[in-house]
Parts: sequence; structure tokens; C-alpha cells
Amino acid sequence: MAGDANGRALPDGIISILDTDLYKLTMQCAILKYLPDVPVTYAFTNRTPHMRLSRAAFDWLQEQINKLANVSLTSAELDYLRATCTYFNDTYLRFLASFRLQPSKQVRTTFTPLKDTGSQDDVGDVSLDIEGRWLDTILYEIPLLALTSEAYFKFCDRDWSYKNQEVRAYIKGCKLVKQGCIFSEFGSRRRRDYHTQDLVIRGLKRAAADSQTQGWKGKLSGTSNVHFAMKYGIPPVGTVAHEWFMGIASITNNYEHANETALRYWVGCFGEGVLGIALTDTFGTPTFLQAFKRTMPTPSNSMADDKKTLIPGAASPPLPPIDSNGSGSTSDERSYAQIFQGVRQDSGSPIEFIRMMRDFYTSEGIHEKKTIVFSDSLNVELCLEYKHAAEAAGFSPTFGVGTFLTNDFQNSSNGQKSVPLNIVIKLSSANGHAAIKISDNIGKNTGDSETVHKVKETLGYVEKQWVNGDETTRWGKSDNEATRAHVQER
Repeated sequence: MAGDANGRALPDGIISILDTDLYKLTMQCAILKYLPDVPVTYAFTNRTPHMRLSRAAFDWLQEQINKLANVSLTSAELDYLRATCTYFNDTYLRFLASFRLQPSKQVRTTFTPLKDTGSQDDVGDVSLDIEGRWLDTILYEIPLLALTSEAYFKFCDRDWSYKNQEVRAYIKGCKLVKQGCIFSEFGSRRRRDYHTQDLVIRGLKRAAADSQTQGWKGKLSGTSNVHFAMKYGIPPVGTVAHEWFMGIASITNNYEHANETALRYWVGCFGEGVLGIALTDTFGTPTFLQAFKRTMPTPSNSMADDKKTLIPGAASPPLPPIDSNGSGSTSDERSYAQIFQGVRQDSGSPIEFIRMMRDFYTSEGIHEKKTIVFSDSLNVELCLEYKHAAEAAGFSPTFGVGTFLTNDFQNSSNGQKSVPLNIVIKLSSANGHAAIKISDNIGKNTGDSETVHKVKETLGYVEKQWVNGDETTRWGKSDNEATRAHVQER
């Protein structure tokens, strides 16, 4: 078994409830406050369907899923969250302290071999279906994806090694910080395994230390993985995922106002200026911007649009944010676009997104410098390209780099690209209604196809297909020829 920097054995599977992305916890906090009893389902999709698990890999995966029932928050982890993530209220921290996953009741797995010989080497398709209350099941996504990837590379593709992984991460980190990039590690869900992510963060920390010594302008801003943030003393980063917007739309069955409703309840839970990066593309960025420019409710106007942006059956209303003196009033009426620090770009053309956001903020008379977080299939070259384009348009760019860091390997036998799995788990229903995601690229459409079509018609969605949007080859071709996800945009 691999060891950490101090020679201690690293775990097999998931050993910490915090071995997940921060935004799963922030969304769970909001769900506890507003929607604790909503039933949901999740579905697994392998966007690289030719990369199948063996029976042996599936059996190991099933064993690890069962072991999730034994994982719970430790007293040290509770103290860490209380000291570090001050936006979590006491009610949520008490809930999380006693929280347990129940995979035997909530997760259904099946293995369908292409040819069933009974051998452990039989390969086939895997399905992972999750069902239960949203509050109880939201934390499955990241560990199940990480475990699936680990199972594949533990049993099905073993033509790789950990050699130089820490050094490679260090070199990548140095390239980014030397060029002034502010970036974070976003690679939990598709990591090759726990040890790889551990090595990567060690390498990135070394690059960050050199950056301070050398006076480079870039910065390692943190990691989305709360467990590794705690382990290595770097900030946990993240705000919200598509899931929040998908769930709100599904629960209300009101796609015209889903973005605004989701924003309203988010600010109602955490307040102004907290977790303030908005994700724009769940139902297409143009639709989101119509909500983003709306005036946020204040105590004097909060009842004006209740029918449109209140969730029927929610445990409590999304109270308007109070001002800094706690008076319960605001000095002026401001839009969500003014209140939020910036936006996250996660699908479609990043260059077109920069142009769209520049035009939007200018048209809204918003002249303060806003942040764009880029998080879609990044590598060093793309970070540098988008940095220059965003800065030229007056933005402060930051980057969430994932698979390029935690699943970037070569085949030991021939030196060619060892292609990662491209797998996702998405909310598939909430409150009995189908949950969907459209995004800014047809390749990332998710959910019931009939509902996707109806919602596109309702919203007047203009179909987009980005030249780099083929999800089956996003991280490499099946013939192991490495590809670079890059497009020359003019």
C-alpha cells in the first residue's frame, strides 16, 4: 500500500466524510434549511462507454460502497469546519456530526457483462442508482465517482505507475504561478485514486511555497476537497453546483424562474458576499443572465414576486439579507449581479463566455471588477489563454483545475496517454419530476430527453455545440493518442 509524506499507509477507499467537494456540503446546508424532506434520485453516466469495469473491479467497488456506512464526521473534523467554514450554522454542524450514509438502502448497483462467463475478468456495464431524501443522498456523488475511477485503474487498466506524479504536479503548479495564475485543485471526482490526489497536492504545495519565495504573482488558492484542505492546511474552495439549480427547477417545475429562485434561496441561506460565485450554465447562460439582473428582494419589496420565486412546501422562506448593522433593511436595491462576486464558466466556449459577461456587466452599468472562475477541462495552456482574454476584458480570472492534475498519466508500456474515465453522477429527479441540465454545450445535456426538449422550447434556448464539446474524447482518444482540448477562437 502507498504511503504519505510521513510514511503512513494511505487508505483503501473512502475514510472521511470530508473526502468530498466543499459545494456538496454547502448545498446540503441549504437543503437542511429549506428542503429537508424532498425525495430525489441520481443516475450514473459513463461518457466513455468503451471503458468498462471488470467483474472483479465491480465487486471491489461494491465492497467500498458498503463501507461508506461506517464513515462519519470526527470531532477533529467538526472543530475544523467550525473554525474554517464559518458560513456553516450550528444547526447544520450538529446535523453533520450525526450524519450517516446508508448505502444498503440508498444505492442500487448492477453489473451487466457483455459476455457472462462467470469469470472475474468479464467486462460489462455498471449502473449506479441513488434514491432517498435529497438531504440524505447528496454526499454520494463525489465518493462514488472517485471509487469508480479507482476501481477501473486498480483492476482494468494497470499499465501506469505513480512515478513522478508529485514532480509533474509541482511543475504544472510552478508554470501556473509563474504566469500569475490564481488556481485551485478541483480533481476529486475523477482522480485516479486517493494516493494520486495526495501526491498532487504535495506537489502543488511545493510550487506554492516556491511562489512565495520567488515573489511570483500566482497563487494556489486551495482545493475543493475538504479532507485534503484540512490535511494540508490550505483553504477549502467552492460555492454551488448545477445540482442546486436542477433541484430547484425540478421541485417547483418552473424553469422560467428557477435560476432566480435558486439565487434567492442561496443568498437567504448564506447572506450577501458569502459563497458568492454564481454558476451560470445549468439552463444556458443567456437564460441565467435574465435572472441575474433581477433586483434581489429586500424587506420592503420581498413580497412582490413571492409566487414566482418561493418554493411551495419549503421549510422556511428565504428571508431577505440584512445590512451590516443588522437592522433588517438595505440602503438600496441591488441586483444579484451586483451582489455576487463573479461567475463560473463550466461549459461551451470560454472566449465567447468572456465576451458575453463583459457585454452583460456593461449593459447593467456594473463597472467594478468581477471574477470569472474557469473550471471546464483545463490544462496549463488553456489557463494561460483564458487568463489573458479575461484580463483584457477587465475580469479577475481564477481557475479550478481537476482531471489534468489528478488523472494525468502515461502508459508505462509505450508512453502514450493513459485516458481517464469521463464519468458523472447527476440528479435525475426531485419531488417526482425529472431533473435536467442543458448547459452551454449540447454535449453536456443531462437527463430525460423529452424534458430537455420541452425546457429548451419553454426558455427559447438557442442550441450550441462547441467544437471541443465531445465528452467521449474530452481527456483523450480511445486509441490512446493524447489530445489537447483547445480551439482557436476569434
